[in-house]
Amino acid sequence: MDLHLIPGAVATLDERDAIDAVVDPAIGSRPHARGARHVLLPALHAVHARAGWISEGALNHICERLSVPPAEAYGVASFYSMFSMKPRPTSVAHVCDDIACRVNGAEAVCRDLEGRLGKAGEPGLDGRAMWVRSPCLGQCDRAPAVLFQLAGSEHGDWTLTGATADAIVASLSGEVRLKPDATRTPEVRLKPPFDAAQGVPEALEGPDSTDTAEVVSGFSRIRDLSARTRVYADPPRLLRRVGVADPERLDDYRTHGGYAALRRAFALGPDRVIGEVTDSRLVGRGGALFPTGRKWDAVAHASVRPHYLVCNADESEPGTFKDRVLMEEDPFAVLEAMTIAAYATGCEQGYLYIRGEYPLATARLGGAITQARTRGLLGDNVMGEGVRFDVELRRGAGAYICGEETALFNSIEGLRGEPRNKPPFPAQSGLFGKPTLINNVETLVNVLDIVLEGGQAFAGLGTEVSTGTKLFCVSGCAARPGLYEVPFGVTLRALIDRAGGVRDGRPLQAVLLGGAAGVFVTPDDIDFPLTLEGARAAGATLGSGVVMLFDDRTDLGDITTRIAAFFRHESCGQCVPCRVGTVRQEEALRRLTAGAALGSVETEYALIDDLAQAMRDASICGLGHTASTAVQSAIRKLRVFDKGTTR
Repeated sequence: MDLHLIPGAVATLDERDAIDAVVDPAIGSRPHARGARHVLLPALHAVHARAGWISEGALNHICERLSVPPAEAYGVASFYSMFSMKPRPTSVAHVCDDIACRVNGAEAVCRDLEGRLGKAGEPGLDGRAMWVRSPCLGQCDRAPAVLFQLAGSEHGDWTLTGATADAIVASLSGEVRLKPDATRTPEVRLKPPFDAAQGVPEALEGPDSTDTAEVVSGFSRIRDLSARTRVYADPPRLLRRVGVADPERLDDYRTHGGYAALRRAFALGPDRVIGEVTDSRLVGRGGALFPTGRKWDAVAHASVRPHYLVCNADESEPGTFKDRVLMEEDPFAVLEAMTIAAYATGCEQGYLYIRGEYPLATARLGGAITQARTRGLLGDNVMGEGVRFDVELRRGAGAYICGEETALFNSIEGLRGEPRNKPPFPAQSGLFGKPTLINNVETLVNVLDIVLEGGQAFAGLGTEVSTGTKLFCVSGCAARPGLYEVPFGVTLRALIDRAGGVRDGRPLQAVLLGGAAGVFVTPDDIDFPLTLEGARAAGATLGSGVVMLFDDRTDLGDITTRIAAFFRHESCGQCVPCRVGTVRQEEALRRLTAGAALGSVETEYALIDDLAQAMRDASICGLGHTASTAVQSAIRKLRVFDKGTTR
């Protein structure tokens, strides 16, 4: 192939070494039928981690090794927000200013950083470091949050929660190293799931801001970086090992029931496993609500080979962190569930696509894959049953759109993470054009109990339509933010009460249900059951399980505008309705916020409605379809912009 490389651009020795360390093993150990382009994203990660940016010389070397045209490789590299195509400092802090962090002091932190380090995106500390604003980092229960990227020979990413400007500056300046040791985490003990006297679930509590040691003299006490999310279960099923089993030890996982479900699946056989999943009436927990058994059956009976399995761990919906907790605290369960799914549907190769902003989950899963492979639980002869299945961990690089299944496939294949038109659907033509089973983390982990207990037993939990339990991510102004597991059917009011209501006893102004793609609910409308049918009847959606509370002090106009900014930023730009509509929607909201409506407030509302209709009708994927959902509910239910003026 004539690649037409960038003239005069040559990679440094460091860049070449970093790239070759990824490319050589990937190509040598498992040549791919479609060439080596699927290694493009890992190669970009490797050079970015080493140099802190992707130079033209590094891009040339990647393109030579993978036979990818430089223009296409540049299009991929520039697609992701975690990659820089220009030189920048080796220490970068991504400071979340999204909605959950926003109501927990993120803007004050950003103002402080601007005064001490300079404007976002500009080098500070004598050019040694930089801070940038970031969309949601999936740490909403521990806001405000920061993701640090450190490039160089000792590169690494890590997350700071409960962040202060002091702690951020200390890390960027090198005064204190906040990177956690991924092999050591704070001790967490499982408390009884209920307080018998009150009937209220107790928490599985990790350290909070008062539990950790001083970092440096003169700095306020900060949370341990690996402090666990507080989880509440009623009683625990999906979360039963969280805080109990060591997430980094396979033997401990097995001591607590691990791999019993896989053994049971082998005894049942593929058809009966799919039958149990079908009988459970489990639906996708990512928000699409597609029947899991039907999806599995379609892939199992697809005649084209090979079949691929993809675990969608790219949860990027603002307010969502449930999959992160499962991956960080019970990674072997994710692998066991993937193996059961692969066995039932005839998949020999799996990919676990995890969002780039989850460094601890990535490390834990990587370690779990290595241990499982070493112990014969992944590979050519799983559990001695003659079943072949292996998993490759693929890390994203900051793109909300890659949570859409076909955009995720493109990302794995080394293409821009843009959605594909459907049909064909993944069960017929998915990853590498082959039949593909794709489920998210929470959906898959439910399969363990279904196989062990039977589909009918699982269907006996919850309601007739909404079976099993559901994980809800409670954050914002909640008194006890965290991850809550409850059977379907608990009312929204009851869940809020379990979270302690609004912190400081403040009045509840609104609830954002389902995330940025969800809807606002007023305090008068929170008595409906949290079920698929209950939410539908209430004109709401459960989405990915976000329950974000806002007190009476929250500027909901600002929150709504930030949601619009999120969708504008995350639109991949492939289709005009979404690319243009998200921009125009944000512009209209900013005019309303400034009290400078064009014509009148009602005229602006009509424009937003027209944009919403166009995006719903003509966008390629769900991002455009839902980009106006929360905005319109804020306008119609909360009337947050009614005081705007005309000009």
